[in-house]
Amino acid sequence: MKVKETPIPGCYELLPKTHLDERGSFVKIFHEPTFKELGLCAHFAEEYYSVSKRHVLRGMHFQVPPRDHVKLVCCVMGSVMDVVVDLRKGSPTYRHHFAIELSAEKANMLYIPKGLAHGFCVMSDQVIMLYKVSSVYAPEHDCGIRWDTIGFRWPVENPVISERDHSFPGLDAFHSPFVFSGEARKQ
Repeated sequence: MKVKETPIPGCYELLPKTHLDERGSFVKIFHEPTFKELGLCAHFAEEYYSVSKRHVLRGMHFQVPPRDHVKLVCCVMGSVMDVVVDLRKGSPTYRHHFAIELSAEKANMLYIPKGLAHGFCVMSDQVIMLYKVSSVYAPEHDCGIRWDTIGFRWPVENPVISERDHSFPGLDAFHSPFVFSGEARKQ
């Protein structure tokens, strides 16, 4: 597995080996010894997936302490524009965003440390996104910021957005409980 740094400290694009043959492809997205060797979180408490249609925008989501979590996200069908925002006070990229295309064809993944908001916009007809998170979903710690307040120009004019995602506060109104520790890995 290759690890590529992104401009956001602790956030990495992961590129697993893809095995292709006449039947299709095989991709191993998680291998505990490899993640430990790379200094990445190797404990995931939950795993789930979402199915979304073209132009759906989901985000910007996270959980606040003490139930904050590391996320590993990948697109197992279709493609998305995946976006994170650094909410960690003291980070050199505090309140900055980073965007990357994730796709089943590329088989790339995004490793998202604690303290980053996450969202994506569907670019293909349909998408299946797979998420691994290091803590169990806790509704009382579930949070978000409005997708249209992060300074990112989304690639869709009129995205399909949930009522919940519309109701989040803007980035300027969000008082972050996250603090940058300076550790790039091992969250």
